[in-house]
Amino acid sequence: MKYRRLLILLVLMIPLQPAMAADDSLIPGDLMNEIGYGAIIAMLVLFIVAMLVLLRALRVLTKITLRAQGYTEEQIIAEMKPAKKVKKPKTEVWNKLLSLRPMSEEKELIIAHDYDGIQELNNPIPGWFSYMFYITIVFAVGYILIYHVFGFGQLQYDEYKTEMAQADIAKKEYLSKAANRVDETTVKLVTDQAVLASGQAIFKQSCVPCHGDHAQGVVGPNLTDDYWLHGGKINDVFKTIKYGVLAKGMPNWEKQLSPKQISDVANYIKSLHGSNPANPKEPQGEKDADDIAAKGKKIAKI
Repeated sequence: MKYRRLLILLVLMIPLQPAMAADDSLIPGDLMNEIGYGAIIAMLVLFIVAMLVLLRALRVLTKITLRAQGYTEEQIIAEMKPAKKVKKPKTEVWNKLLSLRPMSEEKELIIAHDYDGIQELNNPIPGWFSYMFYITIVFAVGYILIYHVFGFGQLQYDEYKTEMAQADIAKKEYLSKAANRVDETTVKLVTDQAVLASGQAIFKQSCVPCHGDHAQGVVGPNLTDDYWLHGGKINDVFKTIKYGVLAKGMPNWEKQLSPKQISDVANYIKSLHGSNPANPKEPQGEKDADDIAAKGKKIAKI
């Protein structure tokens, strides 16, 4: 009785919890929350106990009713505990899946003829195997019509050519993006004719007014001798073209040309070293050791 009153008191306190928490109560808010949670858990436990008691009462009532109807104790137990379902043997399920007859019917399946004492059973082909066989026939007919008769699909060689073309396009896109990632620290000196031809076209379009059609020098310096104002290495030439020399009238081409175009024209300029054009401008700047060494190697080869 004492615990019942305490439980009822806790239940009644749940609706009052927000109001009590809002006021200046002597009970801390955390403690009020714990009391509320405890009350909820207690109600759930009480509900479960009540359900179990009710179920027990129904079972007792059922037994009393069955006894009143004249059932014996054995019959009552049988009614209260129904028999479990009998599971089918695994072999029976397997035979059904494979459309096989059980071993008990083997004598009925023996075919009349035999060979050297060996007899054969007339087991039917499993249904799933027959369906798969029919599906392969339909697939084969459809394949021939699609690929060999109407030509809707590509054969292996055509598919190979298509994939190679796609790979070539992807390769060109990758190389174009990779080429435009070059800068003054990663540029390389190359002698590829396609690169030099691209650089020559850019040079004729943008550089001829200041450096001449053969890079002999006009307003700008001669680009074919051993002398350089801002360094003669490929990195130096790339940097000069990219950022320019505004104090001497050399514009920066960073916004007009892509990194690859700057690399191409820088390599073209380096390829003109020692070309000895007509009417060259007087040397300006300092000699570059790499150019002198390169010229020495050319003379030695000759």
